[in-house]
Amino acid sequence: MKTTLVATLALASFIAPQETAKPAPEIEGYRQTVRDILSEALVNGESYQKLSELVEVAPHRLSGSPGAAAAVEWARQAMLEDGLENVRLEPCMVTHWERGETERLRVVAPPELAGLELPILALGGSIATPEHGLIAEVVEVQNFDELKELGDAANGKIVFFNRPMDATLLSTFPAYGGAVGQRVNGAREASRAGGVAALVRSMTTRLDDFPHTGGMRYAEGIAKIPTAAVSTKGAELISDLLEKGETVKLHLELDCKSFEPAPSFNVVGEWVGREKPEEIVVLGGHLDSWDVGQGAHDDGGPCCQTIEAVRILKTLGLRPRRTLRVVLFMNEENGLGGAKAYYNDHKDEMDKHVFAVESDSGAFTPRGFTSNAGPEAMAILRDIAMLFEGTGGERVLEGGGGADVSPMKQSGVVVGSYLPDSQRYFDLHHSERDTIDQISPREIELGAGLIAALVYVIADLEETLPRNAPPE
Repeated sequence: MKTTLVATLALASFIAPQETAKPAPEIEGYRQTVRDILSEALVNGESYQKLSELVEVAPHRLSGSPGAAAAVEWARQAMLEDGLENVRLEPCMVTHWERGETERLRVVAPPELAGLELPILALGGSIATPEHGLIAEVVEVQNFDELKELGDAANGKIVFFNRPMDATLLSTFPAYGGAVGQRVNGAREASRAGGVAALVRSMTTRLDDFPHTGGMRYAEGIAKIPTAAVSTKGAELISDLLEKGETVKLHLELDCKSFEPAPSFNVVGEWVGREKPEEIVVLGGHLDSWDVGQGAHDDGGPCCQTIEAVRILKTLGLRPRRTLRVVLFMNEENGLGGAKAYYNDHKDEMDKHVFAVESDSGAFTPRGFTSNAGPEAMAILRDIAMLFEGTGGERVLEGGGGADVSPMKQSGVVVGSYLPDSQRYFDLHHSERDTIDQISPREIELGAGLIAALVYVIADLEETLPRNAPPE
């Protein structure tokens, strides 16, 4: 009777819980291969070089823009040059919003600060202000409950959401998750309360004068009002004035605009499996970025890592049993048009999608991976991660994958995410500071090596990674 890998893992954990954990023999056999992959990445890695090319060709890649179109063609060429197979563009419809040329927030009152400009960025999807802007008094809240408690006091006002990211949390990702709701839904709730505009503290733990943009959403039946993010120093100034009892009036001017959805593409390339080509392991990131900075960490570097992961395997002559499919999604930042299109276009082969990992948390030094895998698949993933000893990426934590692979969960596909160190990510995220000079060549190459090693072992194991039960 054949002993399965899952059974081996379960038996080992039962009979020897006191011993130092070791991978199952089937996985331990990949240790030298993993070491070879990591060595190739660190010595001959090309992720940084690829990123240098991408940010030169298309530093601003907001969906629907000429920069996004240039990035699509760059990615297609990069895959072809690296020898990926079945390279193609898969169409999708994407959100098209443009920032415009006017973004200004000036103090009107108190009089001693009149004319002072505070750094802002319009939030993606915002409407414009009237032609000459709007002037209104400011009310400050920390959350939507406080806004409701104001009653009519928010009527006719600029509602200022000033909830900082929680600096006490050891990881900045949950800190971002705890604060970002005010950016996404602030305009809607401010309008519901009678506000004429919404102003949001930038999503960063850093205190500086660099505002951070991001997506927002309106709601049917609620009047649309303009909204922008103010830098953290600007937020502190407004809050300090209000705390002193000053009446604060601001003059907001925005000329951003939304257009009809535009055609674009996901960029897809493969390394076809040698024995089970119909079974697919997806790795990818999102090719679009905001229209400030260069999108180096979000998400240019990670996109380059996933292309590079396949180049590494090809260079080493490592063709796994299953097919590796690189997917660079379009429109993650403000609509998920690419993710939805990929899922719909490939729905009939979702039962053959074994695993999908997305890299969308920057290209800093590795800290592991996250996954929504069930107990059996999680045991295998954690065994594989033991092969990464010494890299910093030896952990697989319970959690989800990225936004672009999330639609696959409804079909029971196990998804995951590359997890780099988080401490500096939101210093840069969605701001002018997200540039290639913030990338460490060594860190980005090591991350590419870990992604390559993870997907190779998953795709090459004799046993298929156990699926999740589709949610009801």
